[in-house]
Amino acid sequence: MTQTMDRPGTTGSPAERTDAWLAEFQAALTDRDVDRAAGLFAPTSFWRDLVSFSWNITTVEAPDGVRDLLTATLDSTDPTGFRTTEEPTEADGVITAWLAFETAVGRGRGLLRLVDGKAFTLLTSLSELAGHEEPLSERRPAGAEHGVQRDRQTWAERRRAETEELGRTRQPYVVVVGGGQGGIALGARLRQLDVPHVVVDRHPRPGDQWRNRYKSLCLHDPVWYDHLPYLDFPPNWPVFSPKDKIADWLEMYVRVMEVTYWGASTVTRAAYHEDVGEWTVTVERDGGEVTLRPQHLVMATGVSGKPNVPVFPGQDRFLGDQHHSSRHPGPDAYRGKQAVVIGSNNSAHDIAAALWEHGAEVTMVQRSSTHVVRSDSLMELGLGDLYSERALAAGMTTDKADLLFASLPYRFLPEVQKPVYDAIRERDADYYRRLEEAGFWLDFGEDGSGLFLKYLRRGSGYYIDVGASELVANGDVRLAHGTVRELTEHAVVLEGGTELPADLVVYATGYGPMNGWVADLVSPEVADRVGRVWGLGSGTAKDPGPWEGELRNMWKPTRQEGLWFHGGNLHQSRHYSLFLALQLKARQVGIPTPVHGLPEVQHRS
Repeated sequence: MTQTMDRPGTTGSPAERTDAWLAEFQAALTDRDVDRAAGLFAPTSFWRDLVSFSWNITTVEAPDGVRDLLTATLDSTDPTGFRTTEEPTEADGVITAWLAFETAVGRGRGLLRLVDGKAFTLLTSLSELAGHEEPLSERRPAGAEHGVQRDRQTWAERRRAETEELGRTRQPYVVVVGGGQGGIALGARLRQLDVPHVVVDRHPRPGDQWRNRYKSLCLHDPVWYDHLPYLDFPPNWPVFSPKDKIADWLEMYVRVMEVTYWGASTVTRAAYHEDVGEWTVTVERDGGEVTLRPQHLVMATGVSGKPNVPVFPGQDRFLGDQHHSSRHPGPDAYRGKQAVVIGSNNSAHDIAAALWEHGAEVTMVQRSSTHVVRSDSLMELGLGDLYSERALAAGMTTDKADLLFASLPYRFLPEVQKPVYDAIRERDADYYRRLEEAGFWLDFGEDGSGLFLKYLRRGSGYYIDVGASELVANGDVRLAHGTVRELTEHAVVLEGGTELPADLVVYATGYGPMNGWVADLVSPEVADRVGRVWGLGSGTAKDPGPWEGELRNMWKPTRQEGLWFHGGNLHQSRHYSLFLALQLKARQVGIPTPVHGLPEVQHRS
């Protein structure tokens, strides 16, 4: 009689199968048996680690990748206590389980997906450093110091002294260049982790980055997707934040979260000194120069780098106004004027719509195809399960939504997104038909995976429609196609000879890579050492291969010691600021941070 043994994790309830897999995984880790641990992963599988094992943000694939990761990191990480934190669920043959665990230096959370008893995806993320926990909830500070004390300093006096000493008798450990949402979110994280820092921005007030843009600008992402760390928008906040409202929120946030923020200050140069492991950062401030000496420099200048301002023959003789979209003052001065907007992505549509609303005659020059998705369709079908009132009612917190989203490896993400955009295309078929009949060049990404993959791969090539597409579809905003040959005194001339009369030309032509700021502030050599920032290496347009598996250089160590990049939309700024702050805190207090999986630089710009 032959007796057969079931493989661990293939029989029983979802909880029993998950517990069996975790017990076997933990036993293999404890025994330092990397082959046994790797054997628990399916042939097609992904392990995404956010700092907890690798001191990096990295994804490994298949059992061989798991074996490499564990061989390099297991002894230093010493992971223990893998367990579920709530009842695992099963749907369509996939068990999903929320996890907690500990490492040699901290505590982590994760998410596991099992298929046929083996791991299909595993997310592990460091959530806090032991002994350096954030002062939250039961650890919150007392605030008031009861009793009597000679020469007591008030909270305001301590804050004032801290501000006055910074850059003089006391140096920041981290300088963050850029005080938009990314720099502010990171500053809040660093404050809670007691990391001395300063966020430097050339604008006088926090939020001016939004206040100074064209007046119709608003967030195209819904409010549930856009919370900042620690402090959610109130429940009466509008779904789409107008630019001045979000600007005021950012200014308030800086004050409430005690972010050390230098407005009206400009970083003019920076240099790293390997012998002492610190930067010298020169800042123009209050009419003079201040030299800061941090150990770390974070570029938080946004996903977009320097504005791409094209150069065309005849720009010097054009008699009207011309400017990049980042400098567009708004539509008020152009009533009755003829406006040409070069470009067809988010800014181009927003500006074209606002100009039309104010009585301008508008022509949009589309140079290549653009992905367009209606805002309400994106909210319902693309984001609704994670970021919406419906999601909140189902128990989906922002924190869980962020981790669930992060648990989808980038390699597999197109397969998740394609059905979403197939459904959107079917739902809005008449809408897309009308756009194409108007002559609009439309795409859904090279592989049909839609907006978010375009954003991750290239940071451009899309528009979230909040109204402008209707103007294009019905001809109120005219379309022209092709490249610009030259400008004359009163027109834009396209290749082929088409003349577009113009009193205003707006170059909605996007932005260069983030490391362009590094070339200006540090040196072209350091910018090249770091290489391209953003993109996955998908091999699609504007995202050259080879495959990287993660966003290049974002929120993780780079090839330049002490240089980091932080940015993205509000969701990314909120979520990934934690992992960047934990990496910086660990270095500040001397926790060893051996980095695994630092990729080679493939592209210099």
